[in-house]
Amino acid sequence: MSDKIAADAAVVIVGAGLGGVRLAENLRAGGHAGPVVMIGAEPHPPYDRPPLSKTVLTDASGRVDLKPGEFYADSAIELRTGEHVDALDTASKTITVSRADGSSYQQAYGALVLATGLLPRAFPGTQDVAGVFTLRTFDDAEKLRRAVGAGPNGSAVVIGAGFIGCETAASLHTLGLSVTLVEPAPTPLAQAVGTEIGALVTRQHTERGVTVRAGIGVDEIVTGEGGRRVTGVRLADGELLPAGLVVVGIGSTPVVGFLDGSGVELASREVGGGVACNEVGRTSADGVYALGDVANWRDHGGTQRRAEHWNHTVEQAAIVAAALLGTDHAVVPAVPYFWSDQYDLKIQVLGWPKPDDDVQVVSDDGHKWLAYFSRDGMLTAVAGAGKVGAVMKMRPKLLTPTPIVDVLPG
Repeated sequence: MSDKIAADAAVVIVGAGLGGVRLAENLRAGGHAGPVVMIGAEPHPPYDRPPLSKTVLTDASGRVDLKPGEFYADSAIELRTGEHVDALDTASKTITVSRADGSSYQQAYGALVLATGLLPRAFPGTQDVAGVFTLRTFDDAEKLRRAVGAGPNGSAVVIGAGFIGCETAASLHTLGLSVTLVEPAPTPLAQAVGTEIGALVTRQHTERGVTVRAGIGVDEIVTGEGGRRVTGVRLADGELLPAGLVVVGIGSTPVVGFLDGSGVELASREVGGGVACNEVGRTSADGVYALGDVANWRDHGGTQRRAEHWNHTVEQAAIVAAALLGTDHAVVPAVPYFWSDQYDLKIQVLGWPKPDDDVQVVSDDGHKWLAYFSRDGMLTAVAGAGKVGAVMKMRPKLLTPTPIVDVLPG
């Protein structure tokens, strides 16, 4: 089946984030002359999400727009913000879109690209409790930043010590709050990079005064004022942590509700959920593609996986654009890469780490560190804090099978 669309076909992109912007840019650069429409649910122009838990949270001017305002008009990209896609009709190749004023309209497409991203999970029963936050959008970060310092003794609890939780805890501490980071796993980041690296991350936080409560869950978020405002967090062992602010970072779910009844196949929860795609982003519906955090792509080995990393989204946008344009896209073997800025350190992970991999910490001065992951004697990943050059120079070693003994210090 050819993916190439007609030169005058309308490409409609649902989602105005990194994936949508890169796709639109690639389509225009590749010569597509037809309409390109990008629909975003937020009222803001597309912006970069990684700074939200860092510079945006600590600085009112920290938002980083992905493109200058004139880019969209100059590139003949129709950007519609503050609009939600409510339904997809694959038979008529139309979507139903609602505006902020309550009106709605039908938008036809020649090709539809779903780049709707994720929705953070809320702690049950707290959606209307003041002082409880999730962090996914620019407005979320703005609300949290404005609320900093409003709680008793400036205390905050961050529930969930994944990357977003750790970054948020670091930012809140930098803003002067007394912060407790709570995680049911044995250490922060244990599910992503294992407990050995998690212990090093724990050290980074505790040495700066953040309290890390790992290996314990949360029973309830305690409220006052008739249930209207948070006052604390009760842990599974009964301890009550006073808190004027609580940030919930317990994971996210792909935004796929508008696909109900559309016939677009979704991936199973076992492989990460989201929209099921082939190796160029095509879904089960004719003319419909998906990319970014919402998309569950089949790799060239036949494995379905959904990845929430910046570089995956950029690469997928290039692949989908090439498919729609009917051009060749040489898929260069990619090494997964992600990073996290916490305090004055950049934590980087390069490769395919699993929590049960063997880990060798090859450098640790009490502040900066470097570690290698291996499985069955073969190098699988590299992680480091404050070791940018040392991490990135290992990329060639991860592109080919490399025994761990070949890279360990002598």
